[in-house]
Amino acid sequence: MAARAASGGGGAAPCPLLLLPLLLFLPGLAAGPAGMLQPRDTPSRERRELGGLWSFRADLSPGRDAGFAQRWYRRPLRQSGPVIDMPVPASFNDITQDRSLENYIGWVWYEKEVLLPLRWLQGDPAPRVVLRFGSAHYYSIVWVNGVQVVEHEGGHLPFEADISSVVQGSPGALCRITVALNNTLTPHTLPPGSIQYMTDKSRYPRNYFVQDIRFDFFNYAGIHRPVVLYTTPAAYIDDITVTTTSSENVAVVQYQVSVLGSTANSLSLSLRDQEGKVVATGDGPVGELEVLNPNLWWPYLMHENPGYLYSLEVKMQAQVDGVLLEDVYTLPVGIRTVHVTSTQFLINGRPFYFHGVNKHEDADIRGKGLDWPLIVKDFNLLRWLGANSFRTSHYPYAEEIMDLCDAYGIVVIDESPGVGIKLPESFGNKSLQHHLAVMEELIRRDKNRPSVVMWSVANEPASELPPAAHYFKTVIAHTKALDPSRPVTFVTEANYALDHGAPYVDVICVNSYFSWYHDPGHLEVIPLQLTAQFENWYKTYQKPIIQSEYGADSVPGMHSDPPLMFSEEYQKAMLREYHSVFDKKRKEYLIGELIWNFADFMTNQGTTRVLGNKKGIFTRQRQPKAAAFVLRDRYWKIANESSCLPPVITSHSLFL
Repeated sequence: MAARAASGGGGAAPCPLLLLPLLLFLPGLAAGPAGMLQPRDTPSRERRELGGLWSFRADLSPGRDAGFAQRWYRRPLRQSGPVIDMPVPASFNDITQDRSLENYIGWVWYEKEVLLPLRWLQGDPAPRVVLRFGSAHYYSIVWVNGVQVVEHEGGHLPFEADISSVVQGSPGALCRITVALNNTLTPHTLPPGSIQYMTDKSRYPRNYFVQDIRFDFFNYAGIHRPVVLYTTPAAYIDDITVTTTSSENVAVVQYQVSVLGSTANSLSLSLRDQEGKVVATGDGPVGELEVLNPNLWWPYLMHENPGYLYSLEVKMQAQVDGVLLEDVYTLPVGIRTVHVTSTQFLINGRPFYFHGVNKHEDADIRGKGLDWPLIVKDFNLLRWLGANSFRTSHYPYAEEIMDLCDAYGIVVIDESPGVGIKLPESFGNKSLQHHLAVMEELIRRDKNRPSVVMWSVANEPASELPPAAHYFKTVIAHTKALDPSRPVTFVTEANYALDHGAPYVDVICVNSYFSWYHDPGHLEVIPLQLTAQFENWYKTYQKPIIQSEYGADSVPGMHSDPPLMFSEEYQKAMLREYHSVFDKKRKEYLIGELIWNFADFMTNQGTTRVLGNKKGIFTRQRQPKAAAFVLRDRYWKIANESSCLPPVITSHSLFL
């Protein structure tokens, strides 16, 4: 849900233990701007990251409400009681030796004190100062110098607040940022969850409760992505929307620019190629730029120069209180088209086959915290693998990851956090309204990315339930209205004859685990069952199909011949059985295969999981299992079959 004024209820409403006290929101403070341009340094803007160590305190009071009752935000957090150092960005769960933090549910508090440059606080008019969080999981309330500035529901997406009036009205340049963060999931959040109270006093301590979830990855919590302070002029470029079309020798970049703070005196645009040459110019808030002989944005392995990006420089001048202000923002632009037929997925008019992976933002110690070495390692592994795509399972990934997808030509199915929608109450109007708001946030953030070719509104919901028909018809129609330029899907595991959401999607994305969760150990059933799956879905809907998940757990170093479950040989054998069917169906209507999973990842503890999910073709530390080499050989073979590149391009000649 969009950042907004705080009121009673909060993000933990159905759990009395975690009710959010009534908070005062001061009028006049921004509750989130209309646009959500990624912060960049430009001639008119400055950007400062606030990563590093923050003060941290978990509220261990019985009601988890001591921080609000005692107003910890009114003074430095260290004055409220003991604090510890906590790195940002990172999940807090695995950082300490404190067992209570590993599975902690409730409110935690973060704080950072920074000194602002005087040039940010002075001037007539003074610049806007904006505080932005890339992601905080799950429900956030933020104060600056004791004044509440923003409240946001939902992890995985950015939120921000204009804090100019707070910091410019305070004595000195100190900016004390306090964050209260609650990771409780309810039946109406995305993803949903519920709180279960254990009332048997002979078995559980007083007030004992657990968070129930219906998804198979660890519910990491914390400030997961960079926190940034940035400035703009008092009148500024608030949002830019671009769409592109192309013919044989001409491309058109349609644009729309919104300005806030004042009416623009002038608005000019320049599109530059990678050598810095201006290839098109325009003016005004709405228009078209015509590009002759364009360099199109192509996926990795589909062109010798994948991921080609132009730079769209937007300049605005406006009068504010008699002063002429200028704002400059540069947006990367990739020129490409997407089209879906009954049997094909076309990028720039050419058939595209998704041979890629599903991933998680997950790693040792840092949890879901953004980590640049890990991100670069993952992209090197993707290109080594010959993967041209991935799905952001099961939530939007960091903007920094999406930037590299744009630059490297990695195609993305951009998925909302709608995973684990299983209960009937999660299909009600309250959940629906939140889901619509989340799709608005996601599209607002990623609408201009050439790497994003399709939106996925959910993963494995209970789409066989009757309320799912209205629910997904509404969510998908809303998504298409927000962005008519991209197809929309959701990922199903329901029976083809019972799925109430499938009629509304553009592409059928289906998950199946034959010989693993179904008929475990029986590899021989895969050809028959997988073939029937594809034929039933296509006969019913006449839409292209992606095998959006398939796979098997393998414990690294565990071997068995004949193949037995959990051995590396079984994982390899399963892949080969699936691949034999894929090769037949991709000649017809199968347009993609995405392995589950890229790398092993953490889950809740349970008798079926030994230190997490082991379906990765890489270990959690990014070392290859035997299946990685099977997949690598396959992906490079597919790439060479479908590529316009010279046949000398092999897995050994690129990105080793």
